[in-house]
Amino acid sequence: MATLDLAGVSQSFLLRAGAVRRQSIAALGPLDLEIRDGEFVALIGPSGCGKSTVLRLLAGLLEPTTGRVRIDGLPPHDLQAQHSLGIAFQEHALLPWRTVQGNLRLPFEVAGLRATRERIGELIALAALQGFEHARPAELSGGMRQRVAIARALALRPKLLLLDEPFGALDAVTRRRMNLELERIWLESRPTTLMVTHSIDEAVLLADRVITLTERPGRVRADTPVPFGRPRPAALMRTPEFHRLADELTANLEIP
Repeated sequence: MATLDLAGVSQSFLLRAGAVRRQSIAALGPLDLEIRDGEFVALIGPSGCGKSTVLRLLAGLLEPTTGRVRIDGLPPHDLQAQHSLGIAFQEHALLPWRTVQGNLRLPFEVAGLRATRERIGELIALAALQGFEHARPAELSGGMRQRVAIARALALRPKLLLLDEPFGALDAVTRRRMNLELERIWLESRPTTLMVTHSIDEAVLLADRVITLTERPGRVRADTPVPFGRPRPAALMRTPEFHRLADELTANLEIP
């Protein structure tokens, strides 16, 4: 598991504002954020506030304009080199010509490691896909494809799991079912997790803390603990306590 520390982080991008001139747009920060070992944190905020930028910074896909990003005291590239980072996006990004087993073997191949039959079997069981080992993505439902993508992200037992709207493309019923599946899968190893979502209910159901960002450039507006124990049943979403917390988070988002 990993401790995440973003200190004084800001991110700006250059946009073309004419034939020659470029305009600098402040997308994020300054932002200070710490996530502890084994914590599941949800990141919410208005569209364009820099949520996915935070994930890209932690994944080492961007260098901050200012500030410092550290994972266990080291820059994100070091975690990549150790194959200790798992990522799953809204689009599952499975290779369409590969079976479930073949897609689960991919992280091992990229890392130059051997994928044992036992480990692939564990991942298939983790994703509850027994009987679909030889199916290709086109033969799976949307929820099943996302389970493969999440199991693939966990294949190398990462210290850090980054989730960018992993269920955003699913219908409401499937999405709720996948929320419960994600918690079940996550509880198996409890990697430190940061999930970007636009769904407040999803954030409350899954996270230990919910971080709300302001409008662009995104800063921390609220850091809200989620008091519910685990595992969290679907019935939790019908309780007054759940709705009170969801209303509080909604109010945070509506602050101008």
